[in-house]
Amino acid sequence: MAEETYTDEQLLELFQAESTRSMAFNQLMKKYQRRVYQHVRRMVIHHEDADDVLQNTFIKVWHHLGDFRGGSQLYTWLYRIATNEALTFLNKQRRKFFLPLVDVERKLSQELETDPMFNGDAIQLKLQQAILTLPEKQRVVFNLKYFDEMKYEDMSEVLGTSVGALKASYHHAVKKIEAFLLNR
Repeated sequence: MAEETYTDEQLLELFQAESTRSMAFNQLMKKYQRRVYQHVRRMVIHHEDADDVLQNTFIKVWHHLGDFRGGSQLYTWLYRIATNEALTFLNKQRRKFFLPLVDVERKLSQELETDPMFNGDAIQLKLQQAILTLPEKQRVVFNLKYFDEMKYEDMSEVLGTSVGALKASYHHAVKKIEAFLLNR
């Protein structure tokens, strides 16, 4: 028997009723968990950290989904929560180890090489290392555009930034990545 798939609107409606709330949330997780995990993983690098951030994300979603009023698309709302949770995690890491941003990204880049959960080839590794050299905002924009193939309008909802600024951030990110790859 094929598993039923629900639209976001149906899931939101089912979540409102106490009797179908858990089922609706489970369906929402099935629908978005993998995409959100991949987004978070590209930001925090480590599988275990990504799992923790993902769990925190869906806890927040559970607590606030009833308040969602549809001012944005459900998936952009989820991405906003996940992005904020990942950035909060990275900021805690910086404070925990008293490290500036550059040192945290350098540490993540070095650990990426030895991460048994990283399944990319040498080219993927170089690309990930190049991405980690980007300033935080450019890195998020690049990941959303390049890997998630998110439209600028949707990114604008996720990040609360104008489309023009996002296009500029992506352009600068691509140029920096190209320069990194050419010089390695």
